[in-house]
Amino acid sequence: MTDDRIARRWALVATSLGFGVVQLDVSVVNVAVQPIRADLHASVSGAQWVVSAYTMTFAAFILSAGALGDRIGAKRVFVAGFALFSLASIGCGLAPGIGSLIGFRAVQGIGAAVLVPCSLSLLSHAFPDPGERARAVGLWAAGASVGLSGGPLVGGVLTDAFGWRWIFLINVPLGLAGIALTIRYASETSRSRDRAVDLPGQILAVLALGLLAAAGIEGGRLGFGDPFVLGGLVAASAALAGFVAVERRRTAPMLPLDMFRQPTFAAASAIGLVVNIAFYGLIFVLSLYFQTVRHYSVLATGLAFAPATAVVLLANLSSGALAARFGTRRVIAGSGLVMAASLAALLPAGRETPYAGLVVQLMVLCLALGVLVPAMTSALLGSADRSRSGVAAGTLNTARQTGSVLGVAVFGSLAAANVVGGLRRSLVISIALALIATVLSRPMRERAADREMAAAR
Repeated sequence: MTDDRIARRWALVATSLGFGVVQLDVSVVNVAVQPIRADLHASVSGAQWVVSAYTMTFAAFILSAGALGDRIGAKRVFVAGFALFSLASIGCGLAPGIGSLIGFRAVQGIGAAVLVPCSLSLLSHAFPDPGERARAVGLWAAGASVGLSGGPLVGGVLTDAFGWRWIFLINVPLGLAGIALTIRYASETSRSRDRAVDLPGQILAVLALGLLAAAGIEGGRLGFGDPFVLGGLVAASAALAGFVAVERRRTAPMLPLDMFRQPTFAAASAIGLVVNIAFYGLIFVLSLYFQTVRHYSVLATGLAFAPATAVVLLANLSSGALAARFGTRRVIAGSGLVMAASLAALLPAGRETPYAGLVVQLMVLCLALGVLVPAMTSALLGSADRSRSGVAAGTLNTARQTGSVLGVAVFGSLAAANVVGGLRRSLVISIALALIATVLSRPMRERAADREMAAAR
């Protein structure tokens, strides 16, 4: 094996590790919600903020991070992001109260925002051949999916054995390994001086997402008719409208709106949003369900999610072959239908529902999601020019993490007073969102994505 191939393989490990720890920290907290609440004397809304502070800053800063990587080089920005993520993880692990934990989670989200688009830019740079890139994207997504779906199990084991603080401290050795591998094996990307950081757009993005998360979370405590909640929703809408207006006028916008004229790009971004609302929101509510309704321990809750974890990697690795045979559009549409069916089968869930019936449907749900995500990601990358890979990846992940913020805020609020009732209402919403994802796949063009998927077979 040549030195170049060895370097590219280790670069793939480094970028997958970066994306993996980011996704791990999206879901690892869910099973530790109850111990964190008890130890830090926090409310349900406080626990929602621990989850949402991370995904909110992740979503808000990811576009600027992608632009920064395009401008000064993805490698150096990726290393800086790993360092920030690791330092913030130490802060989370040592946090003395719920306020400081939420604050460090927000900083951790900024580090995550840097890692994701820069990891994909480094990956695209290391694997210029479409076929090799499609396979690499599948492995990169597999690492992230394992981190995401394995988060509850990892969180349960660490919390049960060492305490909830170790779900954050475990990131430190992973971060050091990622930094070392990146410095040693990854090549720096070319720089694009026209990709400046869009400060007005960034401020408006933070305001829009922060206000939206606050309104959603506090709606569960105060009621969605409360003046504070309604005012937050109006202010979030105004900030979003201002963001769109600013982006239209700037010569180098944070979010180039012209990219959405490409049907595949627009469809993939929208699918990422709706799928994440459903999945991340349900993970949060299901964790509450297992611990408060079925009275599972933290470890048992993690183990309850474990079978679903086992199918994700297989699904990720099968996605490319399925898309090559049936077409990306059909694979995404079919995955959406399977998700809807598995969610519908979970609707009868209650206090006495056998665990075996629940876990089968969770496995089917994760199987469908594991097929959908790589296909969606490769479709979006194939529809964008390589010089804009950073902002393209950032756009997709902004959409996905915005969905995470909305899912945890809304679904968590629905379950605040009645977990079983909230779970069922969340499932109904999720079924509708899965069907919407299927419909959204219809305008996607096969050409760009399927060339990569077919070459990967």
